Amino acid sequence: MSLTGIKPTGEPHLGNYIGAIRPALELTATYESIYFIADYHALTSIRDRAQFAAYTRSVAATWITLGLDPEQTTFYKQSDVPEIFELTWILSCVTGKGLMNRAHAYKAARDRNAESGAADLDAGVNMGLFNYPILMAVDILIMGSDVVPVGQDQVQHVEYAADIAGSFNHLFGSEYSLKIPTALIPAGTGARTMPGTDGRKMSKSYGNTIPLFAPPSRLRKLVRGIVSDSTPVEEPKDPDSSAAFQIYENFATPDDVKDMRVRLEQGGTGWGELKNALYETLEAWLTPLRARYDELVAPGSELDAILAAGAEKARDRARPVLAGARRAIGVDS
Repeated sequence: MSLTGIKPTGEPHLGNYIGAIRPALELTATYESIYFIADYHALTSIRDRAQFAAYTRSVAATWITLGLDPEQTTFYKQSDVPEIFELTWILSCVTGKGLMNRAHAYKAARDRNAESGAADLDAGVNMGLFNYPILMAVDILIMGSDVVPVGQDQVQHVEYAADIAGSFNHLFGSEYSLKIPTALIPAGTGARTMPGTDGRKMSKSYGNTIPLFAPPSRLRKLVRGIVSDSTPVEEPKDPDSSAAFQIYENFATPDDVKDMRVRLEQGGTGWGELKNALYETLEAWLTPLRARYDELVAPGSELDAILAAGAEKARDRARPVLAGARRAIGVDS
């Protein structure tokens, strides 16, 4: 069984699709798959209630639009499964602070404060950020996950879940043991990093994303704004140095990618022509998807019933795990 969590912290973008959504959906051919919206994780950084609700709904609608079948999987919001939060407290009590001190997100926050000369290296760090690896571990453990598909930079999350489960099992394993998960790095994940409009990794934090369901006018403007060098049209070009080409090869057909590569390498084709081809390719793919997304994200759509049904399926999996943990620690005899 595989588990994938999605944190709703902004508009889903092309990089999310190539780097996370598509590879995660491909796993349904091999594993029983569970997907959830990690909405409580987003509370570490989002304070606007309307924005929080909108992002959560947008991400849920996005995954279904792009191919998640709620009839064949379990799909739910983290906040709809209260068992998660009780188990989080139980496992917090068997987790050392030192483990949390070494978490990547916490260390990155302290490093940023050090670079800025802040007197308090913990400035801006809330306890949600500090303790989030425990909640993330519970997300994994309470579903009895065998594998968790992650990128190379996220392996620590699964390792922490295994460490925390190991601590619990060492103390209480004679009564009940949590399943130890393993990280699964989907084939080709390292090559699926999508460049943004400025050439860096596409990321909300860089402000260089191309939203998945941007309207045509906005999509065209963003594509035209992708950074490119000043090589004259008639000169040969290196396609692999182009952010626009790297995006294009993820969405165009193999024949179209091959043809564009040859034309660029031979010269006579400018970056502007490549960007026009990229826009047309993306627009052809997105046109039917936009309509479905708009239906789902609308208030009162079928999305509400889908998430409610998914929450019940998730709770059916979570209850026995929490019950076992409660018996093990002596809360229930």
